[in-house]
Amino acid sequence: MDTQTFISKYRQAFGETAELPLLFYYDNEPVADTDKINGCLFKGMDAARKGKGLSLNAETIGCGGGKLYTAFAPMPEHVPGFVSHKERYKASPEDVITCIERLDIRPAAKKYLNFIRIDRVESFEPMEGILFFATPDMLSGLATWAFFDNNADDAVSCIFGSGCSSVVAQAVKENRTGGRRTFIGLLDPSVRPYVESNVLSFVIPASRFKEMYQAMDRCCLFNTNAWSKVKERITNSI
Repeated sequence: MDTQTFISKYRQAFGETAELPLLFYYDNEPVADTDKINGCLFKGMDAARKGKGLSLNAETIGCGGGKLYTAFAPMPEHVPGFVSHKERYKASPEDVITCIERLDIRPAAKKYLNFIRIDRVESFEPMEGILFFATPDMLSGLATWAFFDNNADDAVSCIFGSGCSSVVAQAVKENRTGGRRTFIGLLDPSVRPYVESNVLSFVIPASRFKEMYQAMDRCCLFNTNAWSKVKERITNSI
């Protein structure tokens, strides 16, 4: 697999104006100088989306939950109560703890979590996942592609969690188990101010992308009447 071949296929499938996705991976070298981000780490994601890259660690992430879900720090004691009583995203702190335990987050083995636009790298290695910022029309194509060769009910999953949980923590866990799920995210109201009103995330973990890469040009994204109409609308809306 190489990124330039994928970009060519991606452009054919979604049109020349579709936003390119980001690769994210852990490494001991940063891809960019990143200042501390106070609050949600997605405040800094525009730099990566525009091609400059984003390198995160415990010092640059200002949110306790963000440090947790990117595996740079253990869960702060206040998180379960904050998510339940302050944000009111879960009925009880115990429910929050249960969700976090299911993620089985393990300390990051490398210094940085890098986000880099796909046209800025030559290889998919050693990525954890590929992150798309998707409008509803793009999400339709991405989800249909994911369902093409996977009949499992959870082939496309939407699991409770913060933006960084649904993007990073879920992909890392999926890779560890060699899983085939993909993830829709950025539904958390706390992250919504930092992305466009018509955009959600779609993440393909590396373990699943290896299969989807091979199946891409056999699915409906190429040479079908229905998708050609959607692709035209994607092109005309940007």
